[in-house]
Amino acid sequence: MFMAHSGVRYLVLLFGAACALYALVGWATGRPYDRTMRVIASTFAGTLHLQILLGFAVILTIPGSFSAALMGHILPLVIAAVVVQLPVSVMRRRPEDQRTYAPHAVSSLIALALIWAGVAAIGRSLLESTG
Repeated sequence: MFMAHSGVRYLVLLFGAACALYALVGWATGRPYDRTMRVIASTFAGTLHLQILLGFAVILTIPGSFSAALMGHILPLVIAAVVVQLPVSVMRRRPEDQRTYAPHAVSSLIALALIWAGVAAIGRSLLESTG
């Protein structure tokens, strides 16, 4: 379970970076909102949700793994998942002509900062190998 949680982080970071870049380029160029943005943002949100579920499974399967530092890890990541999910849900309900890249750009950058803070809370770096 720990190895899965450790490995999925690379997917979270990949889709987070892709979401931020695609949204920033779309926002900067004024390009019409498209399906690709919805798919990338949904994939980022989904992998982040999966990462949180795997993290909770790790906590439940490793006795004595819960600590104060772990709360500093969990809280920012849960907030990041909420921040990423909000524009996905809101844009889905908006009419086509009112959809924009800005909420995805802002939310993905905030989420990536929260992810960094959550990982730093347990004394690790984002790309550090575990094992």
